Amino acid sequence: MTDNPQARLTELESRLAHHERVSEDMSAVIAEQGKAIDGLTLQLRRLTERIAELEAGGTGGPHAPPDDQPPPHY
Repeated sequence: MTDNPQARLTELESRLAHHERVSEDMSAVIAEQGKAIDGLTLQLRRLTERIAELEAGGTGGPHAPPDDQPPPHY
């Protein structure tokens, strides 16, 4: 830096503008990550419920995997 007060002020204003832009960019990234985390949390909750249902012997709907028992003709 220089001893010139005007030059110092200009340099500080420039740095402040840069930090404000970086802060806004980071805020946008954090907001996107929050949305992604919310979606993954919901997906994890659904999968956990599905696993619990399967472990409890639930049918699980039309796409449930077949039982491990052999068919009746064996």
